[in-house]
Amino acid sequence: MKFFDHSSEFILENGTVLPSVRIAYHTYGQLNADKSNVVWVCHALTANSDAADWWKGLVGDNCLINPEKYFIVCANILGSCYGSTGPTSINPLTGKAYYSSFPQVTIRDMVHAHILLRKHLGIEKIHLLMGGSMGGYQVLEWSVMEPSVIEKQFLIATSPSESAWGVAVHTAQRLAVEADQTWLDHSADAGARGLKAARAIGMLTYRNYNTFQDKQTDPDPEKIDNFKASSYINYQGDKLVKRFNAYSYWLLTKSMDSHHLGRGRGGDLIKVLQTISQPTLIIGIRSDILCPLDEQQFMADHIPNTHFFEIDSAYGHDGFIIETVQISRFLGEWLRD
Repeated sequence: MKFFDHSSEFILENGTVLPSVRIAYHTYGQLNADKSNVVWVCHALTANSDAADWWKGLVGDNCLINPEKYFIVCANILGSCYGSTGPTSINPLTGKAYYSSFPQVTIRDMVHAHILLRKHLGIEKIHLLMGGSMGGYQVLEWSVMEPSVIEKQFLIATSPSESAWGVAVHTAQRLAVEADQTWLDHSADAGARGLKAARAIGMLTYRNYNTFQDKQTDPDPEKIDNFKASSYINYQGDKLVKRFNAYSYWLLTKSMDSHHLGRGRGGDLIKVLQTISQPTLIIGIRSDILCPLDEQQFMADHIPNTHFFEIDSAYGHDGFIIETVQISRFLGEWLRD
């Protein structure tokens, strides 16, 4: 992991000023002579800048997005806890961690930070900008903000604005975090039990009814407690608590809620989507209940130069990081064409 420190003030969309920002990032491969081989990967809610780790099978050695061919960049988003400036970072004005005082950030703020890094790395064109879920939110914003820089975009399991369903899910998750008595304590593990509960809520939307029936049904009809599905949910919650932070989780779900391509651009999503000129590949997952196919179809109907494919997956929304064989086939054919 590498770091870029922007020592000047960083003005957020809401007008709040961060005195400086640090951006954590990974690169793979080498920039070619004419700087035409850049692939920039935007990550989702609790991921990090190591795209070759969390998008195994699609990014990395012997994958479609291969460092032998491409110069691959992935930057940790503003507000996260994986190296970029966020709630657990030290506020240079106070010498103490921000924690609950860290200001609200938007997807647009995250993209502004990506643009600072792009310029620092001397990248003038991005051959392919790609992301799923919240990563797709960043891709869409960036393609609108810097249309002359982004040459192609790949979107999966994402949408041009957060749905009322998504906002409701995130609100339930934040209520779980806020119900933790340690929430707002000035410590890195504040709200940990609430974060576990929030993750449990999230898992119900990342997967679906059929996934739980197929994978988590107990074979013993005599059992009256300690069910397999309960163990799975507890396991997933504990796993996230060990690697993530409640302040960042609370903050980043707020960032997703405010996602709307039409904000500040007349408010009309269709008109904004019609301005996107980049060749675009969109993939939707039939079993996704968090970002259902209707949202990808809406984009495909209104982004002019678009190819749209549906894929089957037993994993619902999480299929965007699991179904790398199917994704590689469609993305590979599209890039060749």
